[in-house]
Order: sequence, then C-alpha cells, then structure tokens
Amino acid sequence: MFAVVEIAGQQYKVAKADKLFVPLLTEKIGSKLKFEKVLLVGDDKQTKLGTPYISGASIEAKVLGHVKDDKVEVFKKKKRKGYKVHRGHRQQYTEIEITKVA
Repeated sequence: MFAVVEIAGQQYKVAKADKLFVPLLTEKIGSKLKFEKVLLVGDDKQTKLGTPYISGASIEAKVLGHVKDDKVEVFKKKKRKGYKVHRGHRQQYTEIEITKVA
C-alpha cells in the first residue's frame, strides 16, 4: 500500500517503512507524527483519489533525526573592481520513517 501525502508544502509518495528527508520540523527526535493531508491512497487492486484530501486517511511517522545538507557556496567577483562576495548555505532536514499508512 502506498500514499501521496503533503508534508510542509511538498508532496511525497510513501509506503510503510520508507525513510525520507522532509524540510525541518520542530518535533523532537523519537516523537511520533500524524499527517492528515493525504492526497492519494492506493494498492494493487484500487486507488482512491482525494478532492483535494481524503477524509479519514492518515500517515503516521517517527522522527529519526535532524540533519543538514551539503554546503552550497556562492562566490561572486568582478575583476579589477575590488568586488568579492562569498556566501554559503546549508539546508536543514528532518529524517522520518513511515510507520503506518491508514
């Protein structure tokens, strides 16, 4: 059984025991989450589509940890003008594991 769920404004296709990285959530490590914005639920026999969400459907997950992505560096320079700008960014993510698709 799989589902398409909206988490923090992004859509993810998930199934039981999947591990995925979502934008940073405020929950603590080890806490359980419940997502109710389920757009689609399906299996081998049938598929149920929401308008826009399926009422009564939910996804349960467990927070495994908080991680940072690789650093993205931006360097700008104009020759012979004395202009240099160096910026970096590391996107933060929360790793979750899907425990139940209902």
